[in-house]
Formats: sequence, structure tokens, C-alpha cells
Amino acid sequence: MILALYCPDIAQNAGTCLRTGACLGVEVHLIEPAGFPVGDAGFRRAGMDYIDQVTWRRHASFDAFDSARRAANRRLVLFTTHGAEPMFGFRFQPDDVLLFGRESAGVPESVHTVADARLRIPMRAGARSLNVAVSAGIAVAEALRQTGGLPD
Repeated sequence: MILALYCPDIAQNAGTCLRTGACLGVEVHLIEPAGFPVGDAGFRRAGMDYIDQVTWRRHASFDAFDSARRAANRRLVLFTTHGAEPMFGFRFQPDDVLLFGRESAGVPESVHTVADARLRIPMRAGARSLNVAVSAGIAVAEALRQTGGLPD
């Protein structure tokens, strides 16, 4: 399983996702450009010393990321407020890539079109969205639960 962040805007959210990856044993991929210098103080503060315990990779662009994903034959599962399918009805696979968009704008339509699935996290009526780091934690935990990958 891979947790991927598309052009993240906020260093603290990316750091928190790296911490989630470290704690749950999930690789994290950052798709650039990011809205902050990768490795800056906010990034490291949110990730704490967990950043040294997670496998993470940077991609110079979405095209570079998508080429690597396709070469590895992994499904791209996009989490979006525009997803028609709730995540809890979806059947995850152990090698899925769970992709989350940038905090300010999500992902462009070109990314939506290459996604193998577009999922949403169910929320009560009137709520617009969850924080990206919170969303990633919810999704990764559910995907690992379904696939038997949660640590003991």
C-alpha cells in the first residue's frame, strides 16, 4: 500500500502523513511541486522523528509518479469530495496507491481521468471536507484493515 500526496500545500499536513505512514507501515510518495520546501521545519515538526522511520519518495511531477505507478501495475485510488462511491463499500487491494489532492484545490481533471477509482469519505450533510492528513489516516487504516495489513 502507498499513500500519495498530490502537490501538498501545507508542510504540517505532509509531515503528519509521513508520521501516519511510519506508524502504520505504509510507504508515502510526495508528488511535486509542493507549496513548501520539502524537509522544512514545519514538515519535520509535524512528522517528528517518525520521518526517519518511514519509507518515502519524491516525484518531480504527476507524470513521473504515474509512470512509476503504472510500471509497478498498481491501481490508483483517488480520494475526492467529488467521488461517487463511498470508501466503505470499496474493496481495497494490498498494492493500491491511495492518492490525496492538494489542500487548496484537490487534483486536476487530468488526474481524475487516470484514477481507477474515485472514492469519498462519508460525512454528515453540510460538511465540505476533512483535513487531508485526517482523511489519509482514515483511508489508510480502512484499506489496511480490509487487506489484513494493520500492525498488531
